[in-house]
Amino acid sequence: MAPVFTGFNSKNQLNLDRIEPFAKLLKSKEVNAVLVNGTSGEAMQMSRDERMKVAERWREVCRKEDMIMMVQVGGTSFIDVMELTKHAASLEVDGILSLPELYFKPKSTLKAVEYLNEISKNCSNIPLYYYHIPVFSQVDLPMAELTSVAKKEISNFVGIKYSSGDLEKAIPCLKNGQVFIGSNTILVGALALGFNSAIMTSLNVYPEPSVKMMKYFSEGDWKKAQEQQFILNDFIQSSMKKYGEWLPSMKKSFNEQFKDIEMGEVRKPL
Repeated sequence: MAPVFTGFNSKNQLNLDRIEPFAKLLKSKEVNAVLVNGTSGEAMQMSRDERMKVAERWREVCRKEDMIMMVQVGGTSFIDVMELTKHAASLEVDGILSLPELYFKPKSTLKAVEYLNEISKNCSNIPLYYYHIPVFSQVDLPMAELTSVAKKEISNFVGIKYSSGDLEKAIPCLKNGQVFIGSNTILVGALALGFNSAIMTSLNVYPEPSVKMMKYFSEGDWKKAQEQQFILNDFIQSSMKKYGEWLPSMKKSFNEQFKDIEMGEVRKPL
């Protein structure tokens, strides 16, 4: 699943016209699922209305292209999170992902599950996922405990997006639902440990190594799978060396390769 970029024009306004060609590009490269309004989509730099407009257009395109669509609703005020959840549910998306509360951060898994439970009341028929990305959220709760409790307390809780390099702590989560790996540089190791789902920014820019990696791994060719991880990691390192920070470098690499779809600059403070 690609956590898709959001297109902006030269005036830093939404460019919804980029969504359909972007979707077609991804599908042509065997990426048939998208996460909308995630970290890579710069959701936390967008207004609630902007996020709704992006989700609406992506939903239209995903129906047309027969693609799976998940929407990330967190990263804003509690009231807006609830409205974004209701909106995503009205679009009948395939999944809803949410960050924890980012200002009054949950101090325990029970508090995080309570927050998820409030979200679930507005999307009871749609699979719900928790977004674990401690490097940005500064919320680093034990995910094995959270998934275990959430599975018991929330009827539509399905799993997590796990954007941390500590796979040891992620392994127990597999007993409690689906785990999307978010770390681009360790996919082959995650596959070896039993993970089979990923949401990675690099799938927007250079999906070929990851697609081949999963194919080779499924065929039992570990060496070829490992070689593809090396290729992907070299690409990531060269992009960051050329352009700097993670997300700006990935978006600039995309714009450099696919000039006919060009998604614009990242928004401040990036």
